[in-house]
Amino acid sequence: MKAEREAHIKSILSVIPDKPGCYQYFDEKGTIIYVGKAKNLKRRVSSYFNKEHDSNKTRVLVKQICDIKYIVVDTEEDALLLENSLIKQYRPRYNVLLKDDKTYPSIIVKNEYFPRIFQTRNIVRDGSQYYGPYPSIYTAKVMLQMIKELYPLRTCKYPLTPESIAAGRYKVCLEYHIKRCKGPCEGLQPLDEYMQNIGEIKEILRGNISQVSRMLVKQMQGFAESLQFEKAQEIKEKYDAIENYRAKSTVVTPMLTNIDVFSIAEQDNSAYINYMHIGNGAIVQAYTFEYKKRLDESREELLSLGIIEMRKRFKSTAREIIVPFNPDVTLEQVTFTVPQRGDKRKLLELSEMNVRQFKVDRMKQAEKLNPEQRSTRLLKEIQDTLHLPKLPVHIECFDNSNIQGSDAVAACVVFIKGKPSKKDYRKYNIKTVVGPDDYASMKEVVRRRYSRLISESAPLPDLIIADGGKGQMEVIRSVIVDELKLDIPIVGLAKDNRHRTSELLYGFPPQTVGMSMQSYMFKFFTQMQDEVHRFAISFHKEKRSKNQTKSELDSIKGIGEKTKTVLLRQFKSVKRIREASPEELSALIGQAKATLLINGLK
Repeated sequence: MKAEREAHIKSILSVIPDKPGCYQYFDEKGTIIYVGKAKNLKRRVSSYFNKEHDSNKTRVLVKQICDIKYIVVDTEEDALLLENSLIKQYRPRYNVLLKDDKTYPSIIVKNEYFPRIFQTRNIVRDGSQYYGPYPSIYTAKVMLQMIKELYPLRTCKYPLTPESIAAGRYKVCLEYHIKRCKGPCEGLQPLDEYMQNIGEIKEILRGNISQVSRMLVKQMQGFAESLQFEKAQEIKEKYDAIENYRAKSTVVTPMLTNIDVFSIAEQDNSAYINYMHIGNGAIVQAYTFEYKKRLDESREELLSLGIIEMRKRFKSTAREIIVPFNPDVTLEQVTFTVPQRGDKRKLLELSEMNVRQFKVDRMKQAEKLNPEQRSTRLLKEIQDTLHLPKLPVHIECFDNSNIQGSDAVAACVVFIKGKPSKKDYRKYNIKTVVGPDDYASMKEVVRRRYSRLISESAPLPDLIIADGGKGQMEVIRSVIVDELKLDIPIVGLAKDNRHRTSELLYGFPPQTVGMSMQSYMFKFFTQMQDEVHRFAISFHKEKRSKNQTKSELDSIKGIGEKTKTVLLRQFKSVKRIREASPEELSALIGQAKATLLINGLK
């Protein structure tokens, strides 16, 4: 049992991502016994298991951990907020409960005539708008301070109305005289100007700062052109403050409550579904699970199954469900929302990030248990993308190397089942081509390679890769198809002006095949390209090095490597060998070789 537990924990630790988030430890009964946050989940969680702890309580905790789950978030601040929500929800045995069990501060835009903006911990549903919550009072105060520096807003608590302002009931205060307020209480600032400022502030609080940033840049340039550099610097500081603003949480938003969020990801015969429940402005439940497909179920069917299962398991009564698309189910008094923007869209993106991470982790776990699974999936991806008749188990790639035509060589690397087969690598000295002609060199090498394989009845490749564009592909095709009458698919890897692989070419005439630079297939082809280039360059360097170390002794018939080594060790150079007497040479290498040496040097 202990061995199984340790193996299970080890498999989880091997795939935990290097991202911020919260982790939960479960005991053998499936009860959460600890919740923690981390800037780097992998480093933090692994630290519990790869060292001896001084604290006895920590050692006891580690012994009781039978399972680990985690939720990935965008920032460390989000992890802090999520940890707070989870601890309040589950009250784990080994967590220290916060004594100041208070909510985090938010910034409110008050629903009133000439709205005030201030910090609060109380959410009152009176039509006001709330932004945050913020992970600390300091963060909220910095945000408010920045807004006050950018915009002159009222701070008084006067119950302003059009009638009271017109009646002159209120007088301006010190804030007006120090130019932090434009005196709306006396009617000195029109409502439309004030509300324009409020609109820009809301955009800042939402994180939509581009419009405000452009306005500040324009002001800064205007001051700079009029040589008012101090004012330009003040605007620049405000601009920098806005651009560096990252305090708004994407984990929770206080105006969203009692909402379910679902997302789905698929991989082969598996479907992964993430569920999050938003309650009282926070994520209070999060769970990701896997369905094994039995038939060809649609995404809509699978998501519907997941929604019913999770709502029943967690007894959810949410009247709104956020989903990436409308599922194949109708629930009474429940609305499905497919958000395109705003806070609901951010919650869906967070759910999608977690389901993608769960899928990646499961794939990594499977690949560690069965290393060939990844290779098979990769080869299947290549076969499906290129519509090949069979799985490309045997792939070969060619490359040339020369310096202005000198020491021209070529190389062929072979990959079997997605792995380099170095015993099958081949080096070629170019024999029939004079000068730097890559196309002719490639034609010679391909002809030699496959003519020999045919004569030896050796296995032919399932796919040939040309380290180049359309020209190299046509050269290989002319040999493979026109001369040797073979039917082997050919792929070209074209490079951009920075000599990096930029596109995949296939077919005749060659067409560009769409390929994500993050895909396994792109990385695999890039690996092959780098490998054949490395192999060709190393062979070229080796050949060039040998040519540069040749001496006059190499051309003398009858003087081999051993004799040459003996002579150079004794006389140090060819010049001194020339100056040596016949007797000295005969004594060292014998009469016959001495005669050959003397005649050869003449």
